[in-house]
Amino acid sequence: MTEFEIRHEKNRNSGRYVIELAPGKIAEMTYQRQSLSQIIIDHTRVPPEFRGRDIAARLMEYAIGQARRNKDKIVPECSYVQKQFARHKDWADLLAE
Repeated sequence: MTEFEIRHEKNRNSGRYVIELAPGKIAEMTYQRQSLSQIIIDHTRVPPEFRGRDIAARLMEYAIGQARRNKDKIVPECSYVQKQFARHKDWADLLAE
């Protein structure tokens, strides 16, 4: 699998994880900070021509790693993130109640 560099862009109340795939083409996962220890992941997007390469999965794994390091809980509003939480029972400790 090709290695992609993931860039974390954030401000006080929101952020995103970004992979530059080609000039003008990015994959991203966006979130809103709900509290000091809770984020809402609200959107994941990979351009159609780059789908099927596990790029969204890379973004998800990065978000999970960040949440573990920062002791954040995740509210999965994005349908992709909801599906990933259903598949990965070992992430259940990161789900916000």
